[in-house]
Formats: sequence, structure tokens, C-alpha cells
Amino acid sequence: MGQDMSTQTINSINSKELYVQYDWYKNTFPPVVQKSCDEFFLPGFKFALIGISKNINVLMDKDFYFVTKIRIDKQYDMFFRSSEKAISLILDRVLGKPNRSFNLNRMTDLEAKIITSFNDYMFNMTSQFLSPPPPTELRRTNFDVIHLTFIIKDIDEPKFGKFIVSLPAALLNPDTITSKGEKFDNTTFKTSTLDVKIKIGSTKFSMYDLKSLDTEDIVVFDNSNTKKMTLIIDDYEKEIKLNPNLGLITPTDENNGGNNMGANNLWDSIEVEMTAEFDPVKITLGDLKNIEDGMVVDLTSIYDNKVTLKVEDKIIARGELVIVNDRYGVKISEVTAQQKENVSAVADDFETMPADETVPEETEDETPAADQQDEEFDYSDFELDDEDI
Repeated sequence: MGQDMSTQTINSINSKELYVQYDWYKNTFPPVVQKSCDEFFLPGFKFALIGISKNINVLMDKDFYFVTKIRIDKQYDMFFRSSEKAISLILDRVLGKPNRSFNLNRMTDLEAKIITSFNDYMFNMTSQFLSPPPPTELRRTNFDVIHLTFIIKDIDEPKFGKFIVSLPAALLNPDTITSKGEKFDNTTFKTSTLDVKIKIGSTKFSMYDLKSLDTEDIVVFDNSNTKKMTLIIDDYEKEIKLNPNLGLITPTDENNGGNNMGANNLWDSIEVEMTAEFDPVKITLGDLKNIEDGMVVDLTSIYDNKVTLKVEDKIIARGELVIVNDRYGVKISEVTAQQKENVSAVADDFETMPADETVPEETEDETPAADQQDEEFDYSDFELDDEDI
């Protein structure tokens, strides 16, 4: 019951086992399935194996199926599942195209007999690859099957459907692929490096404070911890355990941004999430392995890198990392947002506001940083339509 959900998912499909057996299934069953179809219907359809699984749910999602169950003995069965689209394209070629679209719920006896007879024929062809059933009794709760999912396509028309053959795993003896040479030693690559992102933390920031952001300000990130950061590689994220660099500790009264004290209208009061991350840094595969193992790692070198502040993946400022009490902060050295133009655009949207509702005074232009890799922050992304105010 306490098993991790990701572990349950992996175990439910036995992915590693099927990986090493895949070639055997691919070389054994697709040819006989194709031959069965060619002999029963004459050539005209193309079968392609697209999946092997022990989990039927992901294969049958959002499709309706006609199911044929064929008894091998009192303990074992085979199942042949034809999707509604697969049956439709088969019947169109065999019986001719009807005046109505095919509906599985209105399937005629003749149509059902054609599909059932085809499944019987395929059973006789595929069952030759099954071992004789063992004499021991098998509880049905332990009945384990392998699902082979095929796409069936009409070779003359761009129509296709899904066809699933379910085989009892206990009657299969698949070959497995084994390594014939020496395996790579993981330690061989531990000094190799790759580029990663390291997220420091995040905090809520009002639009007023965002517009007022200036050099030498310190932004403290509420959702940060001096002993942890987050490593990001593409869509993968992993928490890093590290010893904080005490040389970054900065005395401060923490009255830096995010207090919303100067907000005097709805726009200024809006809060957005600001994140802080290092510019892409290089990390060795050895350090990455230590991170995976949950070890405390020494990433002292990253502290010398610039930190980028972002809202909605748009750069708004850059600075240097500092430590304020038990949280990380960033001392701003460069503001990249084009504040004047964006504040003016916001003011235009608030023309209908009451007279006592004013927009804060425009700030001076800021020059965008050169060679930016990310899109600059644009306040217009947060504009409100009149009907939303």
C-alpha cells in the first residue's frame, strides 16, 4: 500500500522485461497476423505492430471494441479485440461501402460472423507459438496476459483501425536479448559535463513592486531554502541537497519588495510569481549521479554565476545571489524590463477608472541587456480587458 505510484506504474507493465523480449514478439507474431489476414480476406490490408504491453487500459482508451474470446483450455483463453474503425474498414472492403456509417451497436449477424470467423482463423494460426498448458491449476486472479497492439490499414485508402491480440503469458517462451560484449562502466563518463538550469526559488510579487524594481534592491524568495535548490534538465526536475555558502550572508531588514504598500489601484495590487534561477551552468555526470543518490553535493562554482529573475518565463532582471536569514535572495544589478512603454500601455487600459484611481508615475527607460536568450518581460501579458475589471 505504501508503494510509490511511479513504481506501481512501472511494475504494472513490466517494461524492462518487455524491452528485452520485444524483438521476439516483433519477429514472431506480425508475420503470422499479416498472413492470416491475406489468406482469409485476400491481400488488401496492412498490419503494423505498434505496442506490447501488460496494461490493457492505455490501449483501449476512447475506442469501442468487438471482442472475441477463444478458450484454449479451462484455465487459458485468447482474446481478439477489433476497434469500431477496424471493423468498418474490413467490412467496407469485404461487403462494399454501405449507405450508412458503421456503428458497433447496430452490428448485424452477418457482420459479426465475418469478424468472428476471421478471429477463429487467426487463432489457429497464432496458437502454434503457444506452449502446451501446464497441468497445474492456475487461479484466475493471477491470470497474466501480453497484449499485442496492431494498426490495420486499408492499402488503398487513408483509413485505419486498431486490432489487439491478447495472449496468456504463461504459455509464451519469448527469447530475450542479452549483451554480447562488455558493458560501459558508468565511472568512465563521470567527468563529462552537460548544461543544466538550477532554480533557486520563487516568490509572489505585486505589479507595483515589479514596476518599482531597481538596481541594488534585494528580492528575498519566500519559497527557497539555503540547503536546497532544484536542478532542471528539460522536463526533468530533481531537488539538490547542498551546504550553503556562508560568504553570501547579507545583513538586511528584509523590507525589500513584495510589500505592496505603494499599490493604489487594482492593477498595482495584482500578484505574479517571480522565479530565480542561475544562467545555464555545467555540471559533471558524477555530480548528477550523486544528486540522484540523494547525497549532499558541492556546487560552490555556481555561486559565481549570474542569477536571472523571471515572470512567465520572461527575464525582468539579473543579479547576484545573497542569503537573508534562512532564505535566498538576489541583489539586483541589472533591470531588463522596458518599464516606461509598458506602464504607458497599462494606463491606456485604465482610462475608464474613477478619478481617484491613478496610475503610478512612469519610471525612466531601462536599456535591455544585450544577447538575451529569453524573451523580455512584457507587462501587457497581464493586461485586463474592461469586462474583467
